[in-house]
This record gives sequence, structure tokens and C-alpha cells, in this order.
Amino acid sequence: MKRTNGGVTILAMTDARSDLNDLRDRTRQFARERDWAQYHTPKNLAMALSVEVAEVAEHFQWLATGAADEISDAQRQAIRHELADVLLYLVQLADKMDVDLHAAAVDKMVLNAIKYPVGRKL
Repeated sequence: MKRTNGGVTILAMTDARSDLNDLRDRTRQFARERDWAQYHTPKNLAMALSVEVAEVAEHFQWLATGAADEISDAQRQAIRHELADVLLYLVQLADKMDVDLHAAAVDKMVLNAIKYPVGRKL
């Protein structure tokens, strides 16, 4: 789907919002079943998110570039799991802060397109 905002065209996946809502609902249920919601404050979720991001970065530490040929299948699977942890904590934090991640990401892409127009040199 194409969306135009201020003359900037953004391509948006029509299922992204429902996929994020599905993850939100699943994480809510998971926490509720374990009585963990009491610990899922915005501060704690932000801290957990930063730890998981660091765990992603750890897999790339000391690699020349982190290109596919430098990463084994086992490492790729571990990175996949860490990225999932990052996404799940991000979804939970957005839920606690009442942020529509899909809308926020699309809005940020529009702002970035304005700030960094095509052809602009770095």
C-alpha cells in the first residue's frame, strides 16, 4: 500500500499493524498467565530491551563486518532468538506507553525522508 504524507511516499505493509497487535496480545497473555505484568513497568521493559540489544551486538563483536559469511548457522539461530527478544520487549514497552508502533514507524520514515531527501549527500 502506498501512503503519501507531505509529498513523501511511504510503502506500508497492510499486515504489519495486525502482526504487531498479535504479538502484543500474545505477550500480554504470556505475562498474565505467569503473573509477570506487575514487573513489566516501562522502566523495567526499557532496561530489558537495552540488555537484549546488547546481546544482539555481542554476536557481532570482533567480526570484521558481520556479513553472512562470517556467521555460522548456530550463530544465525542465536541472533534470530535475540532479535525476537528485542522485538517482544519493544512491543511490550510500546503497549505500556500506548504507542502504535506501526504508525510511529511510518511517521518516523516520513520525517527521515524529509530530513534526508533522495540525492542528499551524507
